Amino acid sequence: MGRQRWRNGVGILAVVGPDGERVRVPLEVASSYRARTKGLLGRDSVDGAMLLTPASGVHTFRMRMDIDVAYLDRRLNVVAVRTMRPGRLGLPRLRARHVLEAEAGAMGEWGVRVGARVEVVEGSAESAGGVGQQD
Repeated sequence: MGRQRWRNGVGILAVVGPDGERVRVPLEVASSYRARTKGLLGRDSVDGAMLLTPASGVHTFRMRMDIDVAYLDRRLNVVAVRTMRPGRLGLPRLRARHVLEAEAGAMGEWGVRVGARVEVVEGSAESAGGVGQQD
């Protein structure tokens, strides 16, 4: 399997459930140093999720809201999920290659938990059809 690289932009995150059903969520991809550094800073909310790649840890200094953070390995399997309040430093995860951020509580609704698998689909976030839509 080749190394996946994404560009800054938008797409769709598909959370694969145990029965193979997918929950589709609008996704912002932050792959450049500048985009990863900014992340969700200065925002009051986020529609969907943000993927920081490559990344193995995050902080919530100067953040305005609580966020859910999922650490993903190179195959996009979830290795850890945490809810972080503003002003916290998350410990880096050794196996993590990507970090997914969303508003607190959203990942539980989507089925993002340790052992789950996610997929990143290229394309416009508008084609997701709304947050949390199931296929």
